[in-house]
Amino acid sequence: MVEHTRTLGFRVAFALGLGTMIAAGIFSLSGTAVAQVGSNAVISFVIAAAIAGITAASYSEFASIYAENGGGYLFSSRTFEDDRLLFAVGASLFLGYSATTAFYLATMGEWFHQFIIPHGISIPHGTVAVVTAILLGVLNARGTEESGTFQVFVTGAKVAVLLAFIGGALAYKAPSATVDTFVGGFAKGGPASIVSIAAVAFITFFGFSAIAASAGEIINPKETVPKAIGASIVTVTVLYIFVIVAMMNSPTDPQIIAEQGETAMGKVAADFLGVFGKYLIVAGAIFSMVSASNASILAASGIGSLMGKQGQAPRRFSRIHSDYGTPFWSVVACTGTIVALVVAFIALFPAQGGLGPISLGLEALTGFANLNLLAPLAVVNVALILSRKRFPEMERPLKVPLVPWLPFIGVLANLALITNLPTHGIIAGVAAELVLVAAYLVWGGAPDVDEMISRTVAARAPKTNGGEPDEAVSDEDRFRVLVPVERMYNAPEHVRLAGKIGALRGENPLVQVVNVTQIPEQTTSDDVTDIAEARADRLLDTLAEANLDVDYTVEGHICRSVSFDILNTAREDEADLILMGYPKEHEDIAEAVEYDSPCDVLFVDGFGEESPTLDNVTVGTGGGPHHEAALSLVNELGRSGTDVHVVNVTPGGEGGTAEDLDGTLSELGDVSSVQTHEGRADTVADGLVAAADEHNSVLVIGASRTRLLKRWVFGSTPDRVVSYAKIAGVPVIVCAHPTGVSGRLEDALFPLYRTLRKLRRDRRKETEPSSS
Repeated sequence: MVEHTRTLGFRVAFALGLGTMIAAGIFSLSGTAVAQVGSNAVISFVIAAAIAGITAASYSEFASIYAENGGGYLFSSRTFEDDRLLFAVGASLFLGYSATTAFYLATMGEWFHQFIIPHGISIPHGTVAVVTAILLGVLNARGTEESGTFQVFVTGAKVAVLLAFIGGALAYKAPSATVDTFVGGFAKGGPASIVSIAAVAFITFFGFSAIAASAGEIINPKETVPKAIGASIVTVTVLYIFVIVAMMNSPTDPQIIAEQGETAMGKVAADFLGVFGKYLIVAGAIFSMVSASNASILAASGIGSLMGKQGQAPRRFSRIHSDYGTPFWSVVACTGTIVALVVAFIALFPAQGGLGPISLGLEALTGFANLNLLAPLAVVNVALILSRKRFPEMERPLKVPLVPWLPFIGVLANLALITNLPTHGIIAGVAAELVLVAAYLVWGGAPDVDEMISRTVAARAPKTNGGEPDEAVSDEDRFRVLVPVERMYNAPEHVRLAGKIGALRGENPLVQVVNVTQIPEQTTSDDVTDIAEARADRLLDTLAEANLDVDYTVEGHICRSVSFDILNTAREDEADLILMGYPKEHEDIAEAVEYDSPCDVLFVDGFGEESPTLDNVTVGTGGGPHHEAALSLVNELGRSGTDVHVVNVTPGGEGGTAEDLDGTLSELGDVSSVQTHEGRADTVADGLVAAADEHNSVLVIGASRTRLLKRWVFGSTPDRVVSYAKIAGVPVIVCAHPTGVSGRLEDALFPLYRTLRKLRRDRRKETEPSSS
């Protein structure tokens, strides 16, 4: 496989942290802070930065040890063993990142309402945030992300906008007047108010975790990550101080600033820079919030993906989409959470005028987000203390000084900030966490992948010329066909067929043969290890005796779920195609593989030494993704010289529906030799098998699209085809294509579509004039 390459240097890592921190916090909380505590807002932001810096130090030490993606959840999972605690940390971080994004987007929505949407147009609050969240979710699910260069550009643009704002403010008054105004502002607000603002402002500094969460992509992370974290926190703190000084310089009455709330900075910008300056800040604020939201979605989906891999979230969360290369389901879950939070806090239960007695709003959402960030950060600080005790000999390229005292101070500081968060935000956050933990305890989690699967027999190549097995078979940039084998006697023909089909799709394909020994209930893996090794040896000998002209490897796995092993192997080893026997006794395995495979699947039956070859194939007519997969295979065979027969069967009974011949022929434009045949039979399956038998050919069909309404494995037609073909001695290839959510929806709706089309066809025949 191609080795993962780290591509982010210090400049990009620094920009990643800086860009994530410069978001809704500086554009919305600065106005709220100045309105409540005046110049003391500087102290509040410095307190928040100092507390973030303590935890950032713990993050830096862990990142120097575990140079992988995952952040605080990864660090906790490497230190603690209690699954309930680990789930609580992961769920809290997932909620925290999602709520942070909801806060960014809800704030952005308020800027839209204040400065962009005409005041005469009534749009419910939260609408802009929901639409943007869905769009960002789609972009992230489809793999659209900022490159390193673009991240640097985006961050530079944000800083430039802030410098323009600060420059305009400082030019508005003489330096002495600026100093007098700022010093006079310290009279406002007491210690309790200062700490309260610091608690809310903490969200603005959590961007340092984005650097640690991306450690797996950073060059020389053991040095780069700590430097980037420190540099970004210091830089953002300095910028925030100057923004507070600039806000204090405004001639606008503090009461008006307080009324403006999260959009106050736009109002102040108009005082310094006029209309152009106001809209410059508005554009910069919106752009910053969208950019930081995108980064937070990436972080949340990364946490969800890791939780899925470790069995603490639905396993589907860890799956990488075959086309987009993203943790699709984790992104979907994150997007849904963000939308739910916006709807709950902003649309249904705003600060004023919501449903019933519950009042939440943007302030409560800030508290909800900060609670779910501060609580796991306290755990990470504890984890550092415990890690030092449990693993004293572990190499630590970066060591935080004053351990355990500094992390302990970080824990106390985090807890102190939590007590100063908005009460309704804390209540909502605790309630959400309790619900998730209770659900996890009821569910019990899924076993860890490493617990589910053991590759007992590593990949081995066959013996060559009577010597020792080849040490390795190079698989870099080769088309890989995964062939799960249960019955040894089928293995040679399946591997031979996999080699031929693989050769159509790439030069020098590699066939990965896997035999899975299932671990029975109440049995340990050690009890079946010898069996798995013996079966792998027998499989290797069987294939060697067949003298196949194919590059292949043989592996022996043990697993509690055969289908899970097949799918996980296909994903981890990046299989391009799965070829396996048609299900006879284990329909559940075939169903799971067909539905969740990351690549096309070919289910084959009836191939033997005396079977027809791929020089002659028959294919029926039809539609849908599975039929398209069948036509794709037929196209490739046709380009290689195979004779193709297209059969359009009109059923006389209830066994199937006639399809459109022209649609199928249009998909076979690359085939030079196509013969078409019209036929009539009791069922479509009867007609297809009879035609393939007549032409002494292999029959290629697509899996059924009626799976959701029928309880057969592939639906009536493919099952009937295989049953009839076995009697006639016709080999069959059933093609299945990964369909995802849209494909499953099509599966559910296709029977209705087919029925309506049949009625339309029958009605047309009734209205056509008779030919007699």
